[in-house]
Amino acid sequence: MERIKSFTINHDILMPGFYISRVDGDVTTYDMRTRRPNMGDYMSDLTMHSVEHMFATYIRNSEIADDVIYFGPMGCQTGFYLLIRSADHKRVFEITKDVLQKIIDHDGEMFGASAAECGNYRNLSLDAAKKECKTYLAALQAQTNMEFTYPE
Repeated sequence: MERIKSFTINHDILMPGFYISRVDGDVTTYDMRTRRPNMGDYMSDLTMHSVEHMFATYIRNSEIADDVIYFGPMGCQTGFYLLIRSADHKRVFEITKDVLQKIIDHDGEMFGASAAECGNYRNLSLDAAKKECKTYLAALQAQTNMEFTYPE
């Protein structure tokens, strides 16, 4: 059986960053790696869920809203996938940093934090989302790989 692309990446050397995971036609899957894999430091369900609510709302209200296909957590609890219909990777990277800053600066209620809007609305924390986004934004601000390729 053919291995899926994400299993061909050497997770032992993967650092937090923003990577192009794959390109399928006009859809790019971005690997938003917030943590080093297999190091014992994983996002909690609360953190993943909270970032998902905030990031998905802000990115779907950004200048690339019409190009957003999907945003959600990785099962391994070390990052998120962002699927965008766009070929301008640097623009997506800059918008990602802008969205993270908006979450950090958010002053108000958690998006989608009611029973009518979410199937597990009690499992949300704006503070957890802000903390994760602040750490990840610092990693992106230090990123020098503007080709967004995985390390080899």
